[in-house]
Amino acid sequence: MSRFADTAAAVLLGGASTRMGCDKARLEWGGRALATRQAELLAHDFDELLLVGGEPPKGTPGRAVPDPEGEPSSLRGIVGALEAAHAPWVFVVATDMPALTHELVLGLVALRSADADAVVPRTDRPQPLCALYRRAAAAPVARERFERGEPTLRGLLDALRVTWLEGADLDRVGGPDALANVNTPAEWQAFRAAAPPREEPA
Repeated sequence: MSRFADTAAAVLLGGASTRMGCDKARLEWGGRALATRQAELLAHDFDELLLVGGEPPKGTPGRAVPDPEGEPSSLRGIVGALEAAHAPWVFVVATDMPALTHELVLGLVALRSADADAVVPRTDRPQPLCALYRRAAAAPVARERFERGEPTLRGLLDALRVTWLEGADLDRVGGPDALANVNTPAEWQAFRAAAPPREEPA
Protein backbone atom coordinates (compact mmCIF):
# COMPACT_ATOMS: atom_id res chain seq x y z
CA MET A 1 0.00 0.00 0.00
CA SER A 2 1.43 3.37 -0.98
CA ARG A 3 1.67 6.05 1.67
CA PHE A 4 -0.05 8.89 -0.19
CA ALA A 5 -3.27 7.71 -1.76
CA ASP A 6 -4.57 11.32 -1.87
CA THR A 7 -1.56 12.64 -3.80
CA ALA A 8 -0.41 11.81 -7.32
CA ALA A 9 3.13 12.22 -8.63
CA ALA A 10 4.01 13.38 -12.13
CA VAL A 11 7.36 13.32 -13.92
CA LEU A 12 7.50 15.89 -16.72
CA LEU A 13 9.23 14.39 -19.76
CA GLY A 14 8.21 16.76 -22.54
CA GLY A 15 10.93 19.41 -22.51
CA ALA A 16 12.51 20.39 -25.80
CA SER A 17 16.05 19.79 -24.43
CA THR A 18 17.48 22.24 -26.98
CA ARG A 19 20.42 23.22 -24.76
CA MET A 20 21.23 19.62 -23.83
CA GLY A 21 21.01 18.44 -27.41
CA CYS A 22 19.32 15.16 -26.50
CA ASP A 23 16.33 13.84 -24.58
CA LYS A 24 17.14 14.55 -20.92
CA ALA A 25 14.68 11.89 -19.76
CA ARG A 26 16.98 9.26 -21.32
CA LEU A 27 20.28 10.47 -19.89
CA GLU A 28 21.75 7.58 -17.92
CA TRP A 29 23.07 7.81 -14.38
CA GLY A 30 23.92 4.74 -12.38
CA GLY A 31 22.83 2.54 -15.27
CA ARG A 32 19.27 3.91 -15.46
CA ALA A 33 17.60 6.72 -17.36
CA LEU A 34 16.85 9.85 -15.31
CA ALA A 35 13.11 9.51 -15.87
CA THR A 36 13.22 5.89 -14.74
CA ARG A 37 15.18 6.74 -11.59
CA GLN A 38 12.68 9.43 -10.63
CA ALA A 39 9.65 7.28 -11.37
CA GLU A 40 11.02 4.38 -9.36
CA LEU A 41 11.68 6.65 -6.40
CA LEU A 42 8.17 8.09 -6.53
CA ALA A 43 6.45 4.74 -7.12
CA HIS A 44 7.24 3.72 -3.54
CA ASP A 45 5.04 6.47 -2.10
CA PHE A 46 2.29 7.31 -4.56
CA ASP A 47 -0.66 5.25 -5.75
CA GLU A 48 -0.93 7.36 -8.90
CA LEU A 49 2.19 8.04 -10.96
CA LEU A 50 2.08 9.94 -14.26
CA LEU A 51 4.70 10.29 -17.01
CA VAL A 52 3.73 13.50 -18.77
CA GLY A 53 4.72 14.30 -22.35
CA GLY A 54 7.51 12.76 -24.38
CA GLU A 55 8.10 9.04 -24.63
CA PRO A 56 9.02 7.31 -21.35
CA PRO A 57 12.11 5.10 -21.41
CA LYS A 58 11.23 1.42 -21.64
CA GLY A 59 10.43 -0.12 -18.27
CA THR A 60 9.66 3.16 -16.53
CA PRO A 61 6.79 2.70 -14.04
CA GLY A 62 3.77 4.96 -14.34
CA ARG A 63 0.93 5.94 -16.66
CA ALA A 64 1.99 7.84 -19.77
CA VAL A 65 -0.15 10.88 -20.61
CA PRO A 66 0.39 13.40 -23.43
CA ASP A 67 1.07 17.09 -23.07
CA PRO A 68 -1.96 19.20 -24.00
CA GLU A 69 -2.04 20.84 -27.42
CA GLY A 70 -0.28 24.17 -27.55
CA GLU A 71 3.07 25.89 -27.45
CA PRO A 72 5.81 23.92 -25.65
CA SER A 73 6.55 25.23 -22.16
CA SER A 74 6.99 24.01 -18.63
CA LEU A 75 3.49 25.28 -17.87
CA ARG A 76 2.12 22.95 -20.55
CA GLY A 77 3.56 19.99 -18.65
CA ILE A 78 2.02 21.17 -15.39
CA VAL A 79 -1.36 21.59 -17.09
CA GLY A 80 -1.07 18.06 -18.47
CA ALA A 81 -0.20 16.64 -15.06
CA LEU A 82 -2.96 18.45 -13.18
CA GLU A 83 -5.64 17.62 -15.72
CA ALA A 84 -4.69 13.95 -16.04
CA ALA A 85 -4.40 13.21 -12.32
CA HIS A 86 -7.26 11.93 -10.19
CA ALA A 87 -5.86 12.62 -6.71
CA PRO A 88 -6.61 16.00 -5.09
CA TRP A 89 -2.90 16.88 -4.77
CA VAL A 90 -0.22 16.42 -7.44
CA PHE A 91 3.54 16.43 -6.89
CA VAL A 92 5.22 17.63 -10.10
CA VAL A 93 8.93 17.23 -10.90
CA ALA A 94 10.94 17.93 -14.04
CA THR A 95 12.94 15.02 -15.37
CA ASP A 96 16.13 17.13 -15.38
CA MET A 97 16.31 17.25 -11.56
CA PRO A 98 18.39 14.11 -10.92
CA ALA A 99 19.15 14.88 -7.25
CA LEU A 100 15.51 14.50 -6.16
CA THR A 101 15.35 12.69 -2.81
CA HIS A 102 12.73 10.83 -0.85
CA GLU A 103 13.28 13.25 2.04
CA LEU A 104 12.53 16.31 -0.11
CA VAL A 105 9.30 14.77 -1.39
CA LEU A 106 8.21 13.91 2.15
CA GLY A 107 9.06 17.43 3.31
CA LEU A 108 6.77 18.93 0.68
CA VAL A 109 3.92 16.53 1.31
CA ALA A 110 4.11 17.23 5.05
CA LEU A 111 3.24 20.89 4.40
CA ARG A 112 -0.08 20.25 2.65
CA SER A 113 -2.88 22.21 4.28
CA ALA A 114 -6.32 23.62 3.62
CA ASP A 115 -4.77 27.08 3.41
CA ALA A 116 -2.41 26.26 0.52
CA ASP A 117 -2.91 25.81 -3.22
CA ALA A 118 0.75 24.86 -3.69
CA VAL A 119 3.77 23.83 -1.63
CA VAL A 120 6.97 25.00 -3.29
CA PRO A 121 10.67 24.85 -2.34
CA ARG A 122 12.47 28.17 -2.41
CA THR A 123 16.22 28.76 -2.38
CA ASP A 124 17.31 32.05 -3.93
CA ARG A 125 14.27 31.61 -6.18
CA PRO A 126 11.10 29.51 -6.27
CA GLN A 127 11.31 25.97 -7.66
CA PRO A 128 7.88 25.37 -9.25
CA LEU A 129 9.08 22.31 -11.19
CA CYS A 130 9.61 20.35 -7.99
CA ALA A 131 6.44 21.28 -6.16
CA LEU A 132 3.10 20.13 -4.87
CA TYR A 133 -0.17 21.53 -6.29
CA ARG A 134 -3.77 21.31 -5.14
CA ARG A 135 -5.45 20.18 -8.34
CA ALA A 136 -8.84 21.89 -7.83
CA ALA A 137 -7.22 25.29 -7.30
CA ALA A 138 -4.16 25.12 -9.56
CA ALA A 139 -5.51 23.31 -12.64
CA PRO A 140 -7.95 26.00 -13.81
CA VAL A 141 -5.44 28.79 -13.15
CA ALA A 142 -2.70 26.94 -15.02
CA ARG A 143 -5.02 26.17 -17.95
CA GLU A 144 -6.21 29.78 -18.20
CA ARG A 145 -2.68 31.17 -18.21
CA PHE A 146 -1.55 28.56 -20.74
CA GLU A 147 -4.39 29.39 -23.12
CA ARG A 148 -3.69 33.13 -22.77
CA GLY A 149 -0.09 32.54 -23.79
CA GLU A 150 1.30 33.49 -20.38
CA PRO A 151 3.53 30.49 -19.62
CA THR A 152 5.69 31.92 -16.83
CA LEU A 153 5.67 29.71 -13.77
CA ARG A 154 6.28 32.65 -11.47
CA GLY A 155 3.02 34.09 -12.75
CA LEU A 156 1.28 30.85 -11.89
CA LEU A 157 2.64 30.94 -8.34
CA ASP A 158 1.62 34.58 -7.95
CA ALA A 159 -1.97 33.52 -8.63
CA LEU A 160 -1.97 30.78 -5.98
CA ARG A 161 -1.74 30.61 -2.20
CA VAL A 162 1.75 29.19 -1.71
CA THR A 163 3.35 27.57 1.31
CA TRP A 164 7.15 27.76 0.99
CA LEU A 165 9.64 25.09 1.99
CA GLU A 166 12.80 27.10 2.61
CA GLY A 167 15.61 27.97 4.98
CA ALA A 168 16.42 25.49 7.73
CA ASP A 169 13.37 23.39 6.89
CA LEU A 170 14.62 22.93 3.33
CA ASP A 171 18.14 22.22 4.55
CA ARG A 172 16.84 19.36 6.68
CA VAL A 173 15.49 17.57 3.59
CA GLY A 174 18.47 18.06 1.29
CA GLY A 175 18.72 21.80 0.76
CA PRO A 176 19.54 23.41 -2.59
CA ASP A 177 21.60 20.38 -3.66
CA ALA A 178 18.43 18.27 -3.88
CA LEU A 179 16.97 20.81 -6.32
CA ALA A 180 19.86 20.81 -8.80
CA ASN A 181 18.81 20.66 -12.42
CA VAL A 182 20.84 20.03 -15.56
CA ASN A 183 20.20 21.90 -18.80
CA THR A 184 23.47 21.61 -20.73
CA PRO A 185 26.13 18.94 -21.32
CA ALA A 186 28.52 20.94 -19.11
CA GLU A 187 26.01 21.02 -16.23
CA TRP A 188 25.38 17.29 -16.65
CA GLN A 189 29.10 16.53 -16.57
CA ALA A 190 29.61 18.74 -13.50
CA PHE A 191 26.68 17.11 -11.71
CA ARG A 192 27.98 13.62 -12.33
CA ALA A 193 31.47 14.60 -11.18
CA ALA A 194 30.10 16.05 -7.93
CA ALA A 195 27.50 13.35 -7.24
CA PRO A 196 27.95 11.28 -4.07
CA PRO A 197 29.65 7.93 -4.74
CA ARG A 198 26.60 6.08 -3.38
CA GLU A 199 24.61 7.37 -6.36
CA GLU A 200 27.05 6.08 -8.95
CA PRO A 201 27.11 2.59 -10.48
CA ALA A 202 28.61 -0.04 -8.18
